[in-house]
Amino acid sequence: MAVALYDLGSAAGLKKLDEHLLTRSYITGYQASKDDITVHEALPGPPSSEFINVSRWYNHIEALLRISGVSAEGCGVIIEGFAPIAEEAVATPPVDETKAAAAEDDDDDDVDLFGEETEEEKKAAEERAAAVKASAKKKESGKSSVLLDVKPWDDETDMQKLEEAVRSIQMEGLLWGASKLVPVGYGIKKMQIMMTIVDDLVSVDTLIEDHLTVEPVNEYVQSCDIVAFNKI
Repeated sequence: MAVALYDLGSAAGLKKLDEHLLTRSYITGYQASKDDITVHEALPGPPSSEFINVSRWYNHIEALLRISGVSAEGCGVIIEGFAPIAEEAVATPPVDETKAAAAEDDDDDDVDLFGEETEEEKKAAEERAAAVKASAKKKESGKSSVLLDVKPWDDETDMQKLEEAVRSIQMEGLLWGASKLVPVGYGIKKMQIMMTIVDDLVSVDTLIEDHLTVEPVNEYVQSCDIVAFNKI
């Protein structure tokens, strides 16, 4: 079912979007989709920090666009007063422009396209290559290694199913590592599990609040705590 939003340039429109994202990581579904891109394009710029959930979502989508892009289709989103540019609209140039381009091609037939590069052209090419390399390096995102304490409800909780439930949570930028059971007392054991995250893609607080301590995982998990957090 399509999500309906309106006037994202106003405080009222941003407030509605903020409320929508209060319990969601994305506009629709459980992964970034074209619905997120549509809303991102409809925003006039980065949202005010007053809208906490919109700011969190906006920064996450910005990071995805820089690193890997978004290709999932989504369920549909309607934004009053905003019409995204259709792909077909830019697919084929007008006939007149095509004819003009063909005429220009005819005029250029006598140009030597394979002449030797001048020193200026070589220098410009080297500068472009250096700029691309620097840009790619800048886009590299940092990673962190995190150790979590995952606590069950009681001594009757099936710890194997608890671990399966935790590892069932999958998202871009999250990689689960080794785990072990640690005695707590009165026959109760907690699970310690390692994970590696891409900092721009995964928020540990959001992972805990929106995934590890909600249904269906909270059938086995009572709470989660961060034991160690180290940059890689």
